[in-house]
Amino acid sequence: MRGLRGVLQSESFEGIIAPLLKDISEIRDMSQEVNKVVLAYSGGLDTSIIVKWLQVEYGCEVVTFTADIGQGEEVEPARAKAVAMGVKEIYIEDLCEEFARDYVFPMFRANAIYEGEYLLGTSIARPLIAKRLVEIAQETGADAISHGATGKGNDQIRFELGAYALMPGVQVIAPWREWDLSSRESLMQYAAEHGIAIENQQSKKKSPYSMDANLLHISYEGDILEDPWAEPEADMWRWTVSPEEAPDQGTYIELSYVKGDIVAIDGKQMTPAEVMVFLNKLGGENGIGRADIVENRFVGMKSRGCYETPAGTIMLKGHRAIESLTLDREAAHLKDELMPRYAELVYNGYWWSPERTMLQAMIDESQQTVNGKVRLKLYKGNITVVGRQSDSDSLFDAEIATFEDDAGAYDQKDAEGFIKLNALRLRIAAKKRQQ
Repeated sequence: MRGLRGVLQSESFEGIIAPLLKDISEIRDMSQEVNKVVLAYSGGLDTSIIVKWLQVEYGCEVVTFTADIGQGEEVEPARAKAVAMGVKEIYIEDLCEEFARDYVFPMFRANAIYEGEYLLGTSIARPLIAKRLVEIAQETGADAISHGATGKGNDQIRFELGAYALMPGVQVIAPWREWDLSSRESLMQYAAEHGIAIENQQSKKKSPYSMDANLLHISYEGDILEDPWAEPEADMWRWTVSPEEAPDQGTYIELSYVKGDIVAIDGKQMTPAEVMVFLNKLGGENGIGRADIVENRFVGMKSRGCYETPAGTIMLKGHRAIESLTLDREAAHLKDELMPRYAELVYNGYWWSPERTMLQAMIDESQQTVNGKVRLKLYKGNITVVGRQSDSDSLFDAEIATFEDDAGAYDQKDAEGFIKLNALRLRIAAKKRQQ
């Protein structure tokens, strides 16, 4: 401490420390020089304001990227809004099949579920958006990417970890961490001052919730949900009927699997995105997939959110059923041990990390024999497995498992030695305690 204090108090401070601080300041200034930025653009008020803010604060050209990942809303109107903001390069892309095939389906091979309840609907969409942001930045020669995630949530981490993993030198601009437009009123005032069109909210009912939707789920946060004791309003839910209002008769479906992925429903071949669209509709009609969760965000706080994930809830139940028939016991148990780690990686934004890639390779290898059919019954919010079948890869042997005469396939006398060997350490410890 004496040595450090001496340096700081000496006349050499100006000659040693000041130049370093100047260099750091220059690096920071250089990092702010942006000529072109690619913005993840929804077409809504917030990201429209971000377009103008980037143009004003950074004096840069803005490229907008709007992804259709099955959110259920028309994305093409974003083009006209971007044009009105003076945007010259506009990307609007249908990524539904890529999202389902390369992100959702691999995740469900792992049976991933965060903290026992959350099916990672928002989390799994972010690595795809981050990848396209980086690719578009490279295609257009942009210096930076930008997003509209707040400084309190997980999405900022997911976008940015993905971007840095794929383009380590990319600059990220996160307006919500820089500007002082912290309220809805200040955003509306900014929009009015800069001539940003605001839709007439009197003509349509605006949800009080912050929502995010894609092929896998729709989420709700904010408003009364910030009180974890408050029950969600009945009219909040958009994709599912309440279990009480679901049909009084069960609905049966048959899922066909090849290497852990659903390839057909009731014998009809479907693409991954088609599978999810179909199951979302069917599950929603039967009250399947609602969840009310208090979860631990990566940034350290707890948050309460409600989710509708009809397709994902059905997919998880069906996949575990076909694995129960076709997957070796120790392989299945190892997957279950590693699954929480895998789910945490997805939740925290590490999709592009080497550890997730390693886990995925192991998981995908385990799925080589996960082939067959599962029959499910959907009834008033519940899913019941009523049948599973695999002609080529079933490890279930009726001759061994039967309670009837097994014709010598299994010698029950062998169980005595098996039990005694496994009990040996318990018996030794018990004897020690009795001495």
